[in-house]
Amino acid sequence: MAAAERTDEALRLRETLALIAPGTHVRDGLERILRGRTGALIVFGHDKTVESISTGGFTLDVPFTATGLRELAKMDGAIIVDSSLSRILRAAVHLMPDHTIPSEETGTRHRTADRVAKQTGFPVISVSQSMQIIAAYVGDTRHVLEDSAQILSRANQALATLERYKQRLDEVSATLSALEIEDLVTVRDVAVVAQRLEMVTRIASEIEDYVLQLGSDGRLLSLQLEELITGVDAERELVIRDYVPAGRRNKSPEQLLARLEALSPTELVDPAAAARALGIGTGEHLDGAVTPRGFRLLAKVQRLPAPVVERLVEHFGTMQKLLSAGVDDLQAVDGVGELRARSVREGLTRLAESTILERYV
Repeated sequence: MAAAERTDEALRLRETLALIAPGTHVRDGLERILRGRTGALIVFGHDKTVESISTGGFTLDVPFTATGLRELAKMDGAIIVDSSLSRILRAAVHLMPDHTIPSEETGTRHRTADRVAKQTGFPVISVSQSMQIIAAYVGDTRHVLEDSAQILSRANQALATLERYKQRLDEVSATLSALEIEDLVTVRDVAVVAQRLEMVTRIASEIEDYVLQLGSDGRLLSLQLEELITGVDAERELVIRDYVPAGRRNKSPEQLLARLEALSPTELVDPAAAARALGIGTGEHLDGAVTPRGFRLLAKVQRLPAPVVERLVEHFGTMQKLLSAGVDDLQAVDGVGELRARSVREGLTRLAESTILERYV
């Protein structure tokens, strides 16, 4: 399967999991079926392909309700609902997908669900009467829904890990800021910060999947996650913009970050691999000096519009020149009047002093 297809399928799976997450009418209906030990096969969508493999059953076209889904599941056959999950279209339908479609499933209901999902492209839900599980089939992917308590336990472990990684990220980020002020930054310093930013992002992404699966049960977890990762995405982009070599500035930060995201977990722990991915060094000379352009520092100056930041960086070129610039020098930049120049000058001075103070006290 091509990378684009895998990405599309993963997105469709996430959308499906959101539709059947705890707190939704669909999940309520599925759990009623599970408790009733009747089993079910439900197709989320209807078109000519679904019609061509459907025989028998009853045409209903009634509003979707959890209790209605539970009662209809008592009959043999599949239930077909519309893509918006607002109406139940048919019930007690016998599905006859193409038998040549490969499937590793052994049970009749699960094998049918697998083949229907692959043939129609619609999500299919299978509730097992004997195994007492709910499985979602989306394309070639099979996902078994877990109990909220199990997901929440793993999510809390991941959140604890994220807290430790975020603490370490704050430490190396503060060190980088101090080194920028002193003009002592090396490739290694930047690579370590980029590493930590990517690690935090990956753990946060895993927790986001847990939040999605938990639905209404994941509200508190979502708030904790949001508090921990606020500003991380912006920081990733600022690091890229500060240190990307001149020869790579024609590429967007997203393109360069994609190279970092493509690193395997084993590669990511190696600063040399992170440096190569970002193009800030050959990966062999990590102690080579690099100079920031000033985006990270200027982002900390309050009420400074993005266009003005761009012009300041373009005009001065490096952060050291920005730090040594006087009010008159700053006023030479388009859009920077005397009042703003004084505000920038004072802001940069305060940031430099507080950063050095935090490092050595």
